[in-house]
Amino acid sequence: MKRSILYILSLLFAGLFAVESCKKQDGGSGAPTPLTFTVPDGFPAPVYTFENNTPTEQGFQLGKKLFYDGRLSKDGNFPCASCHQQFAAFATLDHPLSHGFDNQFTTRNAPGLFNIAWMKTLHWDGGINHIEVQPLAPLEATNEMAETIDNVIAKLKADATYRQMFKAAFGEGEIDSQRMLKALAQFVAMIVSNDSKYDRVKKGQATFTIAEESGYKIFQAKCASCHTEPLFTDDSFRNTGLALDDVLKDYGRMRITGDPADSLKFKVPSLRNVFATFPYGHDGRFYSVGAVIDHYRSSVINSATTDPLVKNKIPISDYEKLDLLSFLETLTDSTLINNTRFAANE
Repeated sequence: MKRSILYILSLLFAGLFAVESCKKQDGGSGAPTPLTFTVPDGFPAPVYTFENNTPTEQGFQLGKKLFYDGRLSKDGNFPCASCHQQFAAFATLDHPLSHGFDNQFTTRNAPGLFNIAWMKTLHWDGGINHIEVQPLAPLEATNEMAETIDNVIAKLKADATYRQMFKAAFGEGEIDSQRMLKALAQFVAMIVSNDSKYDRVKKGQATFTIAEESGYKIFQAKCASCHTEPLFTDDSFRNTGLALDDVLKDYGRMRITGDPADSLKFKVPSLRNVFATFPYGHDGRFYSVGAVIDHYRSSVINSATTDPLVKNKIPISDYEKLDLLSFLETLTDSTLINNTRFAANE
């Protein structure tokens, strides 16, 4: 009798050990852990609603690993994060044009990847209309990551960790481009900026200084038509009176639509985190926020497509400029910039 009991117990122990081993190998058992995408108070409904791409912790972590992995580029040196640095609110700090494969430069300044779920179109010219396909553009551009999607998928399939993570996020099935892009979208869409001093003031948790309050009023009177709160962009395309760069010859939105009426029109950037994301403009020609304000004060070029809101310049005195700068500093979201959840895993 004792021998029978001991035999049964040994079988149970062996079974439990086998289950635990499978859990370790497969990245855990059961369904992935759901994640909730929370729309901040006062924000409009997002454009990207995760339809057919339910966010999970496993999908988010897979997307983060992909975002920081240089193997998505041809030579292993250019992950998504090389142009979208967390300390710069996921923009490129200090460089007018981002760097790419084989010591090449890209043709535009990389914008910050935050609040992307609210964007109807992506890129300075709106050439991408869905967050889940956006990574394909830099991945296959010869002056950016310079890779092919087939090569990337082959690299992922050869990696045991990725095989485990894809299975944990999406269940049984092949590692493919659709799953890779969905995981990246889960990570990037979760990068939400909504905890600056401005946001805390709006919640009644902080108070503007006198200069910041004055600057806020100036902003509302002279800037908010294009940089609409709370996203600080109206997601439109406008010609703000910039001269055409003789080398890049970038005509902006017209490159996509072919319509001369869109000549030199570029997406209105968000002013959130503006002090963390210099330089500015689609080609990074402005190295300070003050220089951007000075452009609107005195350097707007009036052409057939120059936006009516700026074609006569914007009257901003030196005093108003200082207060406006004080307000714009309140849009820096240090919580996002320092949030380890979005940082590379060491």
